[in-house]
Amino acid sequence: MAQVLEFKLPDLGEGLTEAEIVRWLVEVGDVVAVDQPVVEVETAKAMVEVPCPYGGVVTARYGEEGTELPVGAPLLTVAVGSVEPVAGRDDSGGSTGGGAAESGTSGNVLVGYGTGAPVARRRRVRPTPVSAESSVPATGIKASARADAETYMAAGPTVAAAVASAPTSGVVEPQGPVAVISPLVRKLARQHGLDLRQIVGTGRDGLILRTDVESAVRAADEESAAGTEPVTAPKAEPSVERIPLRGVRGAVADKLSRSRREIPDATCWVDADATELMAARAAMNAAGGSAAGPKVSVLALLARICTAALARFPELNSTVDADAREIVRLAGVHLGFAAQTERGLVVPVVRDAHTRNAESIGAEIARLTDAARDGKLTPAQLTGGTFTLNNYGVFGVDGSTPIINHPEAAMLGVGRIMPKPWVHEGELAVRQVVQLSLTFDHRVCDGGTAGGFLRYVADCLEQPAVLLRTL
Repeated sequence: MAQVLEFKLPDLGEGLTEAEIVRWLVEVGDVVAVDQPVVEVETAKAMVEVPCPYGGVVTARYGEEGTELPVGAPLLTVAVGSVEPVAGRDDSGGSTGGGAAESGTSGNVLVGYGTGAPVARRRRVRPTPVSAESSVPATGIKASARADAETYMAAGPTVAAAVASAPTSGVVEPQGPVAVISPLVRKLARQHGLDLRQIVGTGRDGLILRTDVESAVRAADEESAAGTEPVTAPKAEPSVERIPLRGVRGAVADKLSRSRREIPDATCWVDADATELMAARAAMNAAGGSAAGPKVSVLALLARICTAALARFPELNSTVDADAREIVRLAGVHLGFAAQTERGLVVPVVRDAHTRNAESIGAEIARLTDAARDGKLTPAQLTGGTFTLNNYGVFGVDGSTPIINHPEAAMLGVGRIMPKPWVHEGELAVRQVVQLSLTFDHRVCDGGTAGGFLRYVADCLEQPAVLLRTL
């Protein structure tokens, strides 16, 4: 005897409370294996393929693509039943695998997202008393289930009467069983927008068959051809477009709004001559030729300068515990860097940046940037930063006043590096000039500390040899 198990949207970790369905990977009626990905969802942190912990036949999906579901909401239902012996099982039906295989459910977890294997629970389906117009006796459905399952599912599992009580995605149904056994019948009705409760079944005990749905489709087509006006939703004004704040965009909006509400920030900035830094970078990349490995990027050098500056001014590598009214000074530097992707702005984090040199930081930035562009960053790679570097110069702008990435205490912004007139050694010359801006939480330090940090960064850009003291 088969049973229908409900798979709910699991907790994807990192405090995420909802996810948007991007793409379904299975259809109703498909046979799925344990741990097979069934849906691709987008959270506020990343794109995730969610595996199903059950093996069986998909009987219902909840939500169309683009629908946002809260954690714990049903994703789909799977009819789990006895199957023919397969490789890895002995004649007595025993499995060579562990307990997870014996139960037909997953023993794995979503790596990086903190979810455990869902526990299979047997659910006793009891028929709900309804009127004769909308239901059939449960015994009739059970008697027809075996014959119908043999007709539509050659794979072997027998779908019991509990399948009839699983709602079909896209069809709003009241409580109570529906006289349908075959998932193919449900799928056909959903494709044509038909309410199964409005169809009179011609099968045994009122069971709705495929021919009943096809007859209803033909009747609807004839009614439409006769001139019946379809009911259409009112059109929105063409001059107005409403875009939901959800996914990455919604997460960014919430975080920036919270930063503005809670952090009394201030910004200071300075122009710096980066000519010597650019010359030092060219010398680094030229040394050793192609065998020296990947080239060192400007962003990697700026990140290394930031870690050196934070070692001198640790007040800016901290956070504020408002409830305890304490400043929490952090020992390690986990450096975030702003990256613009097709999905929006994300801030990947280079872990333990204070222990890395410029080459190591550059390699990690490149790896995280590639993952961000592919939408494969995990929540763990997008959280836990202690200081953020924002290179908005890639957009061709000179300056900005960054918003602090809550709950951090500061963010360094870097504009474009471009030739400008500059007084160098008492003479006017064309130099490579960049504007730096530091936005900081005024609760953790005063202007003197922030100014000292920014001045040290500028000095390192103008005279890279200053860094030799800390290497």
